[in-house]
Amino acid sequence: MARQDYLFTSESVSEGHPDKVCDRISDEIVDLVYREARKHGEEEKWRVRVACETLATTNRVVIAGEVRVPETMLKKDKAGNFVTDATGHPMVNPSKFRSAARRAIRSIGYEQDGFHWKTCRIDVLLHGQSADIAQGVDNASDKQGEEGAGDQGIMFGYACNETPDLMPAPIFYAHKILELLAEARHAGEGDAAMLGPDAKSQVTVRYKDGKAAEVVSIVLSTQHMDDSWDNKKVRSVVEPYIREALGELPIADDCVWYINPTGKFVIGGPDGDAGLTGRKIIVDTYGGAAPHGGGAFSGKDTTKVDRSAAYAARYLAKNVVAAKLADKCNIQLSYAIGVAQPLSVYVDTYGTGKVDDAAIETALREVMDLSPTGIRKHLDLNKPIYARTAAYGHFGRKPGRDGSFSWERTNLVKPLKAALGVK
Repeated sequence: MARQDYLFTSESVSEGHPDKVCDRISDEIVDLVYREARKHGEEEKWRVRVACETLATTNRVVIAGEVRVPETMLKKDKAGNFVTDATGHPMVNPSKFRSAARRAIRSIGYEQDGFHWKTCRIDVLLHGQSADIAQGVDNASDKQGEEGAGDQGIMFGYACNETPDLMPAPIFYAHKILELLAEARHAGEGDAAMLGPDAKSQVTVRYKDGKAAEVVSIVLSTQHMDDSWDNKKVRSVVEPYIREALGELPIADDCVWYINPTGKFVIGGPDGDAGLTGRKIIVDTYGGAAPHGGGAFSGKDTTKVDRSAAYAARYLAKNVVAAKLADKCNIQLSYAIGVAQPLSVYVDTYGTGKVDDAAIETALREVMDLSPTGIRKHLDLNKPIYARTAAYGHFGRKPGRDGSFSWERTNLVKPLKAALGVK
């Protein structure tokens, strides 16, 4: 039987954390390519391929990877011929990609000597997608007439009834703290206007009888632009936002607070610590409360099942819990490169299921096509909706009118119940 009384901790990082700066730039590239493809019709959106990695350090950004983009985004020589690199891959025109990166850095709020949106050097090293990978994805090896998965791998989705958004409490509140602080910083609210973009939070929750009962420790490190501030001053600024973020979840009388425990945090962002795309995969998902397959999301188009299948697994798990078929649900999907349908679907409701887990597995395949094509159609993923996912988690977010976070909808509740014969 699962433990009922325990402590559990999750962390989050802000939009200005060095790794998150890189995630944001990589996802801006994904959105840029989808926007450009949209100008060329529906078929071109299905042809989009992006695998973009970003490195950021002191006043320097490097964007590298493989893409398949509309011809209007490729580099041409004076004669109008496409320029290729030493291996024969077509090269992209770097100007639009640099502009997307600068806009992202400016939006986050970096205008510091060591990292400034206007003055940092941006190198674009993107080139065409490997033909070997392309043929596997474009023509699935299982001959189902669908595109194959962009890579092999395992993906997990999770949901539980601890919060209104069916997310684990520790990661939900760790995100919320940083979101509120970022909103206050951008809005220029009082002393919060002097906070910097770079921040990290950590929340430890005490569970009693299996339910989130109270917060027993809070850790927050946030960059500040006033060199005279000490950690006491920082706490006086951030504590009201922390308490607001925690809402109805009680703070224990003996809760331990660690606010800027190093004492000062002025040098931050990529100037203080180099950043890379894809280094915050637990922050992006469930804060360690559920398994992770190891693949990052940002910088990838949705033929990459690292991204799309993880979204589908969350979507399915959330609908299982929303349908009250279980109090918590973990779903694993597995894929092989070039093969359309998942090799396996596994469900674990941790003994909380109202029906057999194996029956749920069968029902999931009935209510949703889990091939990359099926996922992209069902969740309408061929859109420029990914920059918003880069910070504060890919899950537990509100679906947008633009189609963003479509995997957070609960519109499969009725079909799931019908497939299982449950009222």
